[in-house]
Amino acid sequence: MLENTRTCLLVFVAFLMPPAIAQDTAAAPEKKIDSLREFSTAMEALSNKVSHAVVQIFSTGYSFNEEGTTTNTSLISRQRSSGSGVILTPDGYIVTNSHVVQTARRVQVQLLFPTPVVEGHRRIERRAKLLDAKVIGLDREADLAVIKIDMTGLPHLAFGDSEKLRQGQVVIAVGNPFGLENSVSMGVVSSTGRQLKTDDPMSYIQTDASINPGNSGGPLLDTEGHVVGINTFIYTQSGGNEGIGFAIPSNLVNSVYSQIKKSGHVHRGEIGVSAQTITPQLTKGLSLPQDYGVLLADVDPEGPADTAGVKVGDIVQSVDGRFLDNARQLELYLYRKPVGDKVQLKVLRGSDTLETTVEVVERDSDPQRFADMVTPEKNTVARLGILGIAMDKKTADMLPDLRRKYGVIVGARSQSSPYSGNGALAIGDVIYSVNNAPVADIETLRKIVDAIKPGDPAVLQVERDGKLLFLALELE
Repeated sequence: MLENTRTCLLVFVAFLMPPAIAQDTAAAPEKKIDSLREFSTAMEALSNKVSHAVVQIFSTGYSFNEEGTTTNTSLISRQRSSGSGVILTPDGYIVTNSHVVQTARRVQVQLLFPTPVVEGHRRIERRAKLLDAKVIGLDREADLAVIKIDMTGLPHLAFGDSEKLRQGQVVIAVGNPFGLENSVSMGVVSSTGRQLKTDDPMSYIQTDASINPGNSGGPLLDTEGHVVGINTFIYTQSGGNEGIGFAIPSNLVNSVYSQIKKSGHVHRGEIGVSAQTITPQLTKGLSLPQDYGVLLADVDPEGPADTAGVKVGDIVQSVDGRFLDNARQLELYLYRKPVGDKVQLKVLRGSDTLETTVEVVERDSDPQRFADMVTPEKNTVARLGILGIAMDKKTADMLPDLRRKYGVIVGARSQSSPYSGNGALAIGDVIYSVNNAPVADIETLRKIVDAIKPGDPAVLQVERDGKLLFLALELE
């Protein structure tokens, strides 16, 4: 009886519904078309708003190319490449990838300006004259660079907050893929914190917005036109876009950009701890009070965390109010904190919850820490393309494990350096001799290399990462 009643009610409802359903069905396509039209109009307006703050970058320089496959010789060849960049200030500060400009001897920027719209005609983009750009600084570790052009009143974009990005959010990529200037593509955020190597503090925004060679350094933008990332590389088997692209999150870009703009380089910070993600095995074996979070496996004696009262075995629950699920999140947060800042740690020790303030100090192993000690006027060794620092007590204390207590430290590479790749001097190298002649100071190094004839080899003995090696350079 109950079943018959239910059947009758369903038939009655079905009898009453068709007119309303038919009416809604008729209205649905029209509403859908309106929504698509509005979305298209919004995307067009967004593209119009942002495209003139995105530039094409041309770099000309030298790099090492392997000659054949049966020799170990490398030839320095002149190369020209292009990439993208985004203008961040009206007076011409531009951020891009370091790999776009790091080997360049000359960097040029091409802007696009719109001509006035004539009724009945499409707007035409006209090319501006190529402008020379100055490299303000590079951060190879994050693959970011800041360059500047001498111009004012420029269209520019602002940073968004990459911490607020969500999977599935619509984004657009703007750049110059394969040299096709001012190209726009659309996609979604595929992942907000893609870490490609377990021991790498860098994490990326993954997107399916079309990114190809030439897009490097261009912006990934949210629907408000804010820069939420800098497009940097793709995963591909074909050499072109396959829907897996990666961008450096804007919060990291902003930190690097601000430091380079202020001082020309980046310093990395740390608090003197070694962290591990808590696993079920660690929880059971160590009788931890929780089975998730971040366990401190080591605290550097007399380091900032130790001084602040942090101990081995503490569980970090939050940093600056941000709750942590794993060790990577702590590393990523500290990775972009400027040296001298302080962070607030909330830790669990047994059943007690403690809070403490810890200072961020400079990472000991960061070779960029020498950059503050050099100036182009005093420290340039032009023929080697470096800025050197003579070994003294201060620098020796910073490098206590060196094989020798004399030499010249490579504090930075000059913008005109013709050498790049594995056969070139790297920041942090210590030069001990050139063609068997000992190098005691910068003046001696300049005198030795200046005496070498163009085309003759200069064999440098250097120490790098605790090992001695010989570098053979052919001086211009």
